[in-house]
Amino acid sequence: MQGEMEDKCGIVGIHCNDDSKNVASFVYYCLYALQHRGQESAGIASFNPKNGLHHSCGMGLITDVFRDTDIHNLTGNRAIGHVRYSTTGQSKLENSQPFVLDFGDGFIAMAHNGDIVNSGELKNELIEEGFYFKSDSDSEVICYMLKKEHYDNDKDVLESIEAVCKRLVGSYALTILIDGELYGVRDPMGIKPLVIAKRDDEYILASETVAFDVINAEYIRDIVPGEVVYFENNEISSHMLESAGKCKLSHCMFEYVYFARPDSTIDGINVYETRMNIGRQLHKLYPIDADLVIPVPDSSIPAAIGYSRASGIPYGEGLIKNRYVGRTFIMPTQEERELAVRVKLNPIKNAIKGKKIILIDDSIVRGTTSKQLLDLVKEAEPAEIHFLVGCAPVVSPCYYGVAMATKQELIAANYSTEEIRQQLDIDSLGYITLHALVEAIGMPKEDLCLGCLNEEYPTEIPEGLEAETYYKP
Repeated sequence: MQGEMEDKCGIVGIHCNDDSKNVASFVYYCLYALQHRGQESAGIASFNPKNGLHHSCGMGLITDVFRDTDIHNLTGNRAIGHVRYSTTGQSKLENSQPFVLDFGDGFIAMAHNGDIVNSGELKNELIEEGFYFKSDSDSEVICYMLKKEHYDNDKDVLESIEAVCKRLVGSYALTILIDGELYGVRDPMGIKPLVIAKRDDEYILASETVAFDVINAEYIRDIVPGEVVYFENNEISSHMLESAGKCKLSHCMFEYVYFARPDSTIDGINVYETRMNIGRQLHKLYPIDADLVIPVPDSSIPAAIGYSRASGIPYGEGLIKNRYVGRTFIMPTQEERELAVRVKLNPIKNAIKGKKIILIDDSIVRGTTSKQLLDLVKEAEPAEIHFLVGCAPVVSPCYYGVAMATKQELIAANYSTEEIRQQLDIDSLGYITLHALVEAIGMPKEDLCLGCLNEEYPTEIPEGLEAETYYKP
């Protein structure tokens, strides 16, 4: 459901052997393609062999943070970038990434997508050892741990990364610049995606393959869970963490349902085809007699097309999305909250009036946005509303970098499907089943993280840990 949950971040890294090239502009365009993964802050760190590290971050969209002059000042043939949505850590400039730590003649710059479940414990250990934190993000914890291992304990980079990863519990995809060398790291469970491509004499790391399309880079492969990649003699080098292959694979289900762009391919699975399959599965489960199939734009469009093709019922645009609306703030009054929904979406009344419609959305989390949306649709006077959902009921929070609600706020954790239907006041409500969802993705169930759907988490959750939720000022 639009606005009810967010992924944490998008990351990029570029390595080029030609010292005369500047790659920050390509990082910028890659981040532009990953803007859907975070709209809160953006940043780029670049390395120039002649004059070292350059770093710039700011709040807002990538286009707000960087202007041409900013990009031209970020010189160097190695660079990493980040777009952020906060889960762990508040919405403030100090939490923007990449994080940069300088130590004498050396430095670490790091961009992180994911969430570290035991970051509180690790942070307390570092504070006791005298480390000072400028942010409240778990990403800074990783950065200090790398500093401690590499500089203080005099380990080489791979040994340092290995030592740090042994302590981390949770999800992490990382792009790291250490003294000018680029490294990419993916956690042993593969919760968050990380892929690699080549363009001329450049290697590119990114959260999704769409980042490669915009700069005309050739996708090579996914980074394997538990793999560290780096670059020597203009070739990809690989180091497998000791824990690689020993952990249960737990690819995030929501990447396929909602977060990733439909034109991405993640772990060999095409996201657009997965969402089409979700629509086909919904038709198998709910073969409804209706006049029109309508998506809640944009992430539900492929599922609605899949349902339409399977059923023979015409596909139609019944809701128009205002694509010039940025992030909306939490509104203090009910009237303002309703206005925020109206600004984002508007029904085409002539297309809906008097019709039996099937409205397809990707998920229901709290249910509040669904209620506001359906009230808006009812104003167009459809004859019937059948609401189908492309994700199984969300009954438990996420601890690995997906900001959603607490269990008390999750509507499916507290009410039956029939009770939810009554609250929404619609003719029918149907969720895809967990089995059908897994079949639509096309990956073995045991290789997916489904914790928010079945409360079977891939790691132990520390007692008293709060789940990821929105930062509310």
